[in-house]
Amino acid sequence: MTEPVSAPPGAPAGKGDSADALFNFPCAFPLKIMGRADAALAQEVFTVVVRHDPGFDGASMEMRASSGGKYVSLTCTITAVSRPQLDALYRELSAHPLVKVVL
Repeated sequence: MTEPVSAPPGAPAGKGDSADALFNFPCAFPLKIMGRADAALAQEVFTVVVRHDPGFDGASMEMRASSGGKYVSLTCTITAVSRPQLDALYRELSAHPLVKVVL
């Protein structure tokens, strides 16, 4: 069993025991989404991402095909404003039927 991680001495209360301490919100946060090469994948991913980051510019989305052409990866760099926003976005993308992996 591991001991819970506590804030280092002198750290603001509540900051050291949270994953939020790893990020300085708001921040640019790249998401890598992988799925089968489907014509609808990019549009579906864009629709989900813009729901969580209304300022997301779809023109900034990068797409790369796998060597065999069977899969594609999309990189979307969003403006993350909170951990709950990121968690909700990961959950929704991971549950999408066209998406295989979200990193």
